[in-house]
Amino acid sequence: MRTGQRQVTFTGTGGETLVGTLDLPPKEPEAYALFAHCFTGGKNNQATRRVSRALTDRGLAVLRFDFTGIGDSGGDFANATFSSNVADIVRAAAHLRDNFTAPSLIIGHSLGGAAVLAAAGEIPEVRAVVTVGAPSDPAHVAHLFEHALTDIEHAGEAEVSLGGKWFRIRREFLEDLREQRLADHIARLDRPLLILHSPDDDIVDITNAAGIYTAARHPKSFISLDGANHLLTSPLHAKRVAQLIAAWADPYLPESFTPEID
Repeated sequence: MRTGQRQVTFTGTGGETLVGTLDLPPKEPEAYALFAHCFTGGKNNQATRRVSRALTDRGLAVLRFDFTGIGDSGGDFANATFSSNVADIVRAAAHLRDNFTAPSLIIGHSLGGAAVLAAAGEIPEVRAVVTVGAPSDPAHVAHLFEHALTDIEHAGEAEVSLGGKWFRIRREFLEDLREQRLADHIARLDRPLLILHSPDDDIVDITNAAGIYTAARHPKSFISLDGANHLLTSPLHAKRVAQLIAAWADPYLPESFTPEID
């Protein structure tokens, strides 16, 4: 693990060991952030890794971790649900609180964005929330394996290919998605919210950003990520996202947070 990083582990909702990377700035962190990765993406997904590391240049320490059954974390992905992911975000925040400093900022990419919207109310220290390419309804993710929905419903589970890897999806996962009422969480957020979304996103349509924005109360902001794809595969787009987050979050973070200007 490179200089400026620490591996962290904590116990997930199902008792499995979840593994994360804490990216550290070159000086004492001025604030801590928590980053929830996209569906099946993992903490080392290009966008997650690049945005997190770029935020350290602005004085933030950022924890990114693998959800159950993803990357280095233990457990079976098939046993995870949206609700368990939300609970594990809260546990990750508790780990920061107990061992470092509780997160002032939480960021979520794609389905991770929906999850941080649901989790924010259970993390009292959070001062600001950011979503990147997030769906306004978690059930939206089901379109990624639409071809297998009948098999999942009838057989109870099915193997699906996502991003070149095979994952087992269970009926319980779908049922949990359908039970979510994310708009209620957004309406009760009571924190400043930044919504980042690309009009070129062909996985989560930009109309989802409108849904989140409409459900949220002020203060809320929307910034269009022109030219970016859903996974932010361009390093320039990932860096831009980090810069936008740092500049927007500045007024809401501890007073000592004074990001430097390149």
